[in-house]
Amino acid sequence: MGAGYIGILSVELHFPEAGSLKGKRKYVKSAKAQLQHRFGASVAEVDHHELWQRARLTLSCVAREYREAEHLLDEAERYLAGQEFELVRAERDVVTLD
Repeated sequence: MGAGYIGILSVELHFPEAGSLKGKRKYVKSAKAQLQHRFGASVAEVDHHELWQRARLTLSCVAREYREAEHLLDEAERYLAGQEFELVRAERDVVTLD
């Protein structure tokens, strides 16, 4: 019996238009909601809480097939790269529990 695959994507985002923590929160909240809605991902802001132009988000998604997990991560990264903020860096991994 297969255990499935877990896709993990960690991204560094830059918000050049954010002039305050409140402005940054608007972008982060929207990005998290869209990632959850579009890709069924679990998302957390994991670093740079006190900086108003940077954020690190980590998301995870679960799939039956390795290729499906990779596809979800590709699409999530493509979505983030197409937003009004800047995707500075992305790191990813796909793992399985045997």
